Amino acid sequence: MIDQTAIAFDRTGTGYDAAPRWQHALPDGRVQCDLCPRGCRLADGQRGFCFVRSNHGGRIVCDTYGRSSGFAIDPVEKKPLNHFLPGSRVLSFGTAGCNSGCRFCQNWDISKARDWDRLGVEASPDRIAAVADDYGVESVAFTYNDPIVFAEYAIDTARTCRARGIHPIAVTAGYMSACARPEFYGAMDAANIDLKGFTEDFYRKVTGTHLQDVLDTIDYAVNEARTPSGDHVWVELTTLLIPGLNDDDAQLHAECAWIREHCGPDVPLHFSAFHPAWRMLDVPPTPPETLTRARRIAMGEGLHYVYTGNVHDIEGDTTLCPNPECRAALIRRDWYRILENRIRVDADGTGRCPDCNTPIAGLWQ
Repeated sequence: MIDQTAIAFDRTGTGYDAAPRWQHALPDGRVQCDLCPRGCRLADGQRGFCFVRSNHGGRIVCDTYGRSSGFAIDPVEKKPLNHFLPGSRVLSFGTAGCNSGCRFCQNWDISKARDWDRLGVEASPDRIAAVADDYGVESVAFTYNDPIVFAEYAIDTARTCRARGIHPIAVTAGYMSACARPEFYGAMDAANIDLKGFTEDFYRKVTGTHLQDVLDTIDYAVNEARTPSGDHVWVELTTLLIPGLNDDDAQLHAECAWIREHCGPDVPLHFSAFHPAWRMLDVPPTPPETLTRARRIAMGEGLHYVYTGNVHDIEGDTTLCPNPECRAALIRRDWYRILENRIRVDADGTGRCPDCNTPIAGLWQ
């Protein structure tokens, strides 16, 4: 367990650049937030849709900077990331607020929190990196609520972590504006991005956001985003399958075809089981056979690495060699526990199938 008091800090001086970012003044005196596609236009004292970004005297500020809803150490597979240092540990934390309006939110008590100022654990970027170093974790993940709404805090923390050799990871819904993507994803080494469905109708009615904005973010993160060293940011995708809403064959085929064509077959895709939550308590849990069907469709569309989550399914959690003449089981998992890892890692860090020498996409150790 993390000692939450070990991360506390004095908020009176963070030492970081507080210059306004991703915003511009309007002729009527309001300020528009340009961080996400909502473009909230705020008068002095007003809060945006996310509730945690507000206008302070003509400047939009991230009110949760340096204030977390809590910390935990998790396996990296819980993010979920199956091809990024498998078996390693991650210091996970979030703040409060969210710029999506998902009716099925699994972390609604955090993302919809309105008492964050009283309950938040105070933690500077430097202190988080130091504690992560002390605990010997390989990565720090910005999760629980969407790090897009605390982008400045996430970016500063990512930089302090990277300076200590600790990998920054974003777990996000990807609802971000084009102008903010380069700095945000350029600060990360890896990301898991939700692709919540594959119709605009689903996105608009169920999440309160828009599909194309998320697709643009995924396209950017996979194909353009680079770390400071020039490496590609490692990206995996997750789709929470909700019975009757986004689990039909046509939608799954369309989603997987788009991933193959725009991201390539090596981007891992996780199909996760829905459990009733928040404002969708009347929808039943996802049957395991739905996840199995979705995985079969994705693999049939040519995706190399497809996984099932939130259910007990060793087969669906197994990494297979993408060589159609091999298909050897390379990493076998039981929930978040690795049962076997057969991937051979070359001196240059390339992971390979030990049976046929086929390269396996990811970051290995």
